[in-house]
Amino acid sequence: MKQKKIPLRKCTGCGEMKPKKELVRVVKAPDVKDENGQVITKGQVSLDLTGKKPGRGAYVCNNIGCLEKAIKAKRFERAFSTAIPQEVFDGIKEEMENFE
Repeated sequence: MKQKKIPLRKCTGCGEMKPKKELVRVVKAPDVKDENGQVITKGQVSLDLTGKKPGRGAYVCNNIGCLEKAIKAKRFERAFSTAIPQEVFDGIKEEMENFE
């Protein structure tokens, strides 16, 4: 029987390749557009503990150190091509502390 391939993802904080199940996904939801294609509301950035939310995802290790490295280097803003307010990062940090 063939061995199942384990999907790997790169942590945005430390840059290490790790199995997908060991990492936590940060997701930017899709933008809401009207019938003309104009953006009505921007997608929210949030923590995705299940890995099933729709949108663009970036992965980070399940520790606050890697999350802070990624925030300091603005890697999430680069991954999502948008400016992210500090309040969003504070909420993500709280959720990660509660998850651990």
